[in-house]
Amino acid sequence: MNPNITLLGQMISFAILIWFTVKFIWPPLMAAIEERQQKIAEGLAAADNAQKSLAQSQDKVAEELKAARGKANEIIEQAHQRANQLIDTAKNDAIAEGNRQRALAETEIVAAANRAKEDLRKQVSALAVSGAEKLLKREIDANAHKALIDDLAAQL
Repeated sequence: MNPNITLLGQMISFAILIWFTVKFIWPPLMAAIEERQQKIAEGLAAADNAQKSLAQSQDKVAEELKAARGKANEIIEQAHQRANQLIDTAKNDAIAEGNRQRALAETEIVAAANRAKEDLRKQVSALAVSGAEKLLKREIDANAHKALIDDLAAQL
């Protein structure tokens, strides 16, 4: 056999293989590669969008937390103010009640002192009448001389 014919056969076989590959294998392979590249590009774009969305969400969360902390501090401040108001009200009520009770006690003391003075006047009057009876050796009518006895009691 002729070596040129073998070489020519190999070249024709190789050319047919190249033509077959370009015609039937290469287009579907390129379509699959392009489709894969497109999916990768879409995935990367989606990842970028997700990162941007995540950053925006984190910013929004930070703003919400800041607002919530501000609101919480405001509520705490209002609670402190209300507690101080309640304490002040309780102090004022306690002072008023103390003053009322002191006034009531002073009134009771004055009334008791007046009763004691009146009882003492009556006793002194009775003793004075008794003493005068003994001195005069006669009985004095207390009802008839009431004005005189009251005057004597007032002087004592």
